[in-house]
Amino acid sequence: MNFWKKYFGDKNFYKLILAVTLPIMIQNGVTNFVNLLDNVMVGQVGTEQMSGVAIVNQLVFVFNLCIFGMVSGAGIFTSQFYGKKDEEGVRQTFRFKLLICVLLAVLAMGILILFRKELISLYLNDGSREGDLVATLGYAEEYLWIMLIGLVPYTISQVYGSTLRETEKTVLPMVAGFVAVIVNCIGNYILIFGSFGAPCLGVKGAAIATVVSRFIELAVLMVAVWVRRDRYPFIVGAFRHLFRIDSKLVKSIVRKGLPLFINETMWAAGVSALAQCYSTRGLAVVAAYNIAGTVFNVFNISYIALGNAVGIIIGKYLGAGEFDRAVDEDRKMITFGVLIGLVMGGILFAVSQYIPEIYNTTEEVKEIACSLLRVAACLMVVQSFMHCCYFTLRSGGKTIITFIYDSGFICLVSFPLALILSRFTHLDILPLYAICTGIDVLKCIVGYVFLKKRIWLNKIV
Repeated sequence: MNFWKKYFGDKNFYKLILAVTLPIMIQNGVTNFVNLLDNVMVGQVGTEQMSGVAIVNQLVFVFNLCIFGMVSGAGIFTSQFYGKKDEEGVRQTFRFKLLICVLLAVLAMGILILFRKELISLYLNDGSREGDLVATLGYAEEYLWIMLIGLVPYTISQVYGSTLRETEKTVLPMVAGFVAVIVNCIGNYILIFGSFGAPCLGVKGAAIATVVSRFIELAVLMVAVWVRRDRYPFIVGAFRHLFRIDSKLVKSIVRKGLPLFINETMWAAGVSALAQCYSTRGLAVVAAYNIAGTVFNVFNISYIALGNAVGIIIGKYLGAGEFDRAVDEDRKMITFGVLIGLVMGGILFAVSQYIPEIYNTTEEVKEIACSLLRVAACLMVVQSFMHCCYFTLRSGGKTIITFIYDSGFICLVSFPLALILSRFTHLDILPLYAICTGIDVLKCIVGYVFLKKRIWLNKIV
């Protein structure tokens, strides 16, 4: 096999990839771009407001990843049931996701209500030239109380969206997401600044707009799926027989999916813990890290979507027992992902000095944000490769290996390194951030070894 045929596909291959990835990419792109606009709008109100919102979003991020982990664990089975054309299997995984994820949402609401002050205060550290910690805590609490209302509709939307994507119905989640972010964007403009005669609510307005958009997204998904239930057969009888799930399937999902759920939860907790380590350098770093993270999410949509495509397409081939094809197409998709990472990283580096200027914040915050963006841009190709490795391992149900590769690395390597450097050295935020993110190169090496050993070639349904 020559180099070109080994690492690059034909026209039909890329048509398939784009058919799966483009709707996900557009949905994520619109969502993250609107998040950027939201971030800018909140930033116009003040640095403390932006920091308070950023801290709460960091906490909500942990919850979001918990939900992602749970739907992904069951989603391994959804993809493979779909590959073998087992509609009842798809339907039962949908029920499992719905029941467990709603329970998780209620549990998360209780934790965030009871421990809100303690959790928010972890990110409030003096160390920068400017910033009011007490005011930031107040704004964070205001924002959190309203955001709690949106956890349940967000959860159910993720259950619907994941099942649709795993059965290659990616357009509807894209449309629902697009409608939601438009509602969120317009609502933010009206409620944050008090436009068109509405009250000027600041961070409360941002939270209200987000919660309303969550309900709108869920409504679009539920109505569209029910109206076209012939196209989406997994919904037929799903609620009427909500607790009808085969006990063997439940055990299999728990056995294969629980490590993935724990992985996503621990990974999200690890990312939040890293952010807390960076926050020891002051409130300006919290604001700058928020800016850099929001901007980075706009640029990483391509490889994020491709990673999802790896899980969907490879999972289908594994479910059908087409192992050779799975290996061949996985290699080509990873090559495509690496090239995308190089291109997007180059673009981000080129514009990194201009983006923070659109924020109404201090020069200190802008300088730090620019530096963080440049480091992130240089490492984007690393992130792209790691993401494709992760979804390849996950598609074959190797969730224990996935757990070690993903959350094991961040909890045993990245976070301890950040903890030591932030507590026992006087490193500025730039070298601290560069070292703690650059260590991911080691993770790439581990991922490459796992791929070469082909331990992910596994049919689980």
